Amino acid sequence: MTTRPPLVLTVAGSDSGGGAGIQADLKAMLALGVHGMSVLTAVTAQNSRGVHGVWELPEEAVRAQYRAVVDDIGVHAVKTGMLATAPLVETVAELLADTDAPVVVDPVGISKHGDPLLAASALESVRKRLLPTATVATPNLDEVTQLTGVRVERETDMRTAAEAVLAYGPHWVLVKGGHLPTGAEAVDLLTDGTEEHWLRAPRHDNRHTHGTGCTLASAVAAGLARGLAVPEAVREAKAYVTGAIAAGFALGEGIGPVDHGWALRR
Repeated sequence: MTTRPPLVLTVAGSDSGGGAGIQADLKAMLALGVHGMSVLTAVTAQNSRGVHGVWELPEEAVRAQYRAVVDDIGVHAVKTGMLATAPLVETVAELLADTDAPVVVDPVGISKHGDPLLAASALESVRKRLLPTATVATPNLDEVTQLTGVRVERETDMRTAAEAVLAYGPHWVLVKGGHLPTGAEAVDLLTDGTEEHWLRAPRHDNRHTHGTGCTLASAVAAGLARGLAVPEAVREAKAYVTGAIAAGFALGEGIGPVDHGWALRR
């Protein structure tokens, strides 16, 4: 018999185009050597051009999926993505508070194409209920503004943004600066309010970046499940995602996905 790999659970929405959401999470987890499991929160009709429809699952369905996995199989880390509505955020936060495993919260608010994926009425639940459960929160710059009102226009603003997110209770925050006009580098800031880790990687001239945020959060969760400390898990995740962006490919007529399997084909 082979040794059982670490167990990671993603709680997120489905992307029918396969580039983001549950599909991206499970691909990244497989590539990084952990066993991925899933709790589906919503179904989207989605392709390379955008999100064309969203259907949320009932809270009972989300709770039943979660309990079925955790109570029988167990879990070494949890990643959350698209939660869509306040009732779903509240349900997932309640489940996470009762789970003894590190949690990576990707506070998904807007898709790569600019489509809303979180109801405005759910923002307060994310702030007050979901973020306090997070070992690491991974907002991008738009999500930072959505949650805190802080606008990041230059690299030095990222510290202010991180402090604003940390005020809601996560142990660590990774502010993703990929949308900043910082020249040849993509810069992220990881901090717990005491330690600061500035993470820099080459910026690749590739428009096919669908699923970047989902993939990064899943990669961080995979590292935590394998026993890495938060800074090491985040560094490994950024390196993996940087390679996935470089290998991103065209799919359909719009924005294609990152390549989750790039490292397996080297």
